[in-house]
Amino acid sequence: MALSGSLPEARGRLAVAGYRLGIAALTAVALGFTAYRAGFSGSTGLVNFFSYFTILSNILGTVVFLVGGLSLLRGGEGATDLLRGAAALYLVITGIVYGVALAHYDTPQVIPWVNTVVHKVTPLVFLLDWLIDPPRRPLRLSRAAAWLAFPVAFLAYSLARGPAAQWYPYPFLDPRAHGYLRVALSCVVVAAAFLAVGAGLCWVGRALRARRSTTTTAVKPAHSQH
Repeated sequence: MALSGSLPEARGRLAVAGYRLGIAALTAVALGFTAYRAGFSGSTGLVNFFSYFTILSNILGTVVFLVGGLSLLRGGEGATDLLRGAAALYLVITGIVYGVALAHYDTPQVIPWVNTVVHKVTPLVFLLDWLIDPPRRPLRLSRAAAWLAFPVAFLAYSLARGPAAQWYPYPFLDPRAHGYLRVALSCVVVAAAFLAVGAGLCWVGRALRARRSTTTTAVKPAHSQH
């Protein structure tokens, strides 16, 4: 373990590394358990399992926290801010869409504790992590726009595969009940949420990092006098 800096700073890095690795382990267990059930129960199937945005965003989050936690323990800086921001955006949207549009659906095949982890715990922790450890450099909106590539690709994949598989990952993407106009309207609403949350993460990250830098600069002269 190579934690650099002062003792308080080292303890802070250790705490961040600890919760990142803990959440990564919890989410990995939840995903692994559900994947096993999906592959062997026959109710979902592994292809459909890996066709959920929730699952894919939680896989990304697990990797980001695992890499970030291990890197901090070795004295590194963790995952890049752009990758952390992408995972935070996807998981926050996952939590919002679940709470607003999906929580009321009766899905008996869903395992309650897994549902809580992937839809509530991991999204909340990623949002808090962004606030606790804001990006090291200001993220421009032009760079953060790259975050939208994956949701667009996921939408195209879901709508292209749906008619052939006769299966859609979410009710609001299924045109069989209410047609493609309803799907299009749902996509516009979700896209607006992506844009708003993504811009919010950039703005909050810049503001918190600027405040932290100002505080650090103000404290250093005080220490130098003793």
